[in-house]
Amino acid sequence: MKIAILSRNRHLYSTRRLVEAAEARGHQVSVIDVLRCYMNITPRKPEIHYRGAPLERFDAVIPRIGASVTFYGTAVVRQFEMMGVYTLNESVAITRSRDKLRALQLLARRGVGMPRTGFAYAPDDTLDLINLVGGAPMVVKLAEGTQGIGVVLCETAEAAESVIDAFRGLNAYFFVQDFVAESKGSDIRCFVVGNRVVAAMKRQAKAGEFRSNLHRGGSAKTVTITPEERSTAIRAAKIMGLNVAGVDLLRSKRGPMVLEVNSSPGLEGIENACKLDIASLIIEFIEKTAKPGKTKTRGKG
Repeated sequence: MKIAILSRNRHLYSTRRLVEAAEARGHQVSVIDVLRCYMNITPRKPEIHYRGAPLERFDAVIPRIGASVTFYGTAVVRQFEMMGVYTLNESVAITRSRDKLRALQLLARRGVGMPRTGFAYAPDDTLDLINLVGGAPMVVKLAEGTQGIGVVLCETAEAAESVIDAFRGLNAYFFVQDFVAESKGSDIRCFVVGNRVVAAMKRQAKAGEFRSNLHRGGSAKTVTITPEERSTAIRAAKIMGLNVAGVDLLRSKRGPMVLEVNSSPGLEGIENACKLDIASLIIEFIEKTAKPGKTKTRGKG
């Protein structure tokens, strides 16, 4: 097969591992910088050009679209779909998962467990917003934040009001969520490929920190998940429409709660923690499912 990986940096761990896994299984792989692509949007003959020429025909595309280039990156993925090329994660699914509000609304509509959540821009009554999620302690976070940036734990109502006032001053959309104390600064990253959770790791925040992101000094180790956690992760990925996803869960007294569904989950942390070749599992999935024109969103918005 001819496989394209849409990635801005071929030296990133995840990109490199996917290239290695695909080549080891006899496939031809090209790494394409999505921002260097440009598109010929024309009836009946859509094209993507790259470095001065039309791209060759690929059998499958693996999008590794960073959050900062979601708009243009998904436009390129959509163009591949219009050309009838199989994409591992489709443009609509990526867009759904990147829009945190839409993602939570879709999950809530299907009854998936999640922390009590409020969403606001410039509320008239800050105290009522705080009470929506049961009061302090609570988490306030920017809608556009990634990797724990713009996430604040407020231990008192006064602190929450102060943070909300600050976010309001930034003209920013933000979430408020109840703080699940029993998780004790940890979450679980479930790595979903197709209809399976192929690996799961527990991420633990460093001392004095409540955010468990590995980028913020958190640690990770393999973990055995419950059947309910497994089914919750698979359901969350399916609701987004993602074939490959990183689903972040909290363990709570009310059962597993979904924090986020990531459409471009990194491989480094989970491969190292679980000692598994997840890159090869992704390529195996593509081998089984990639067919010309097999895209649910072909020609749709």
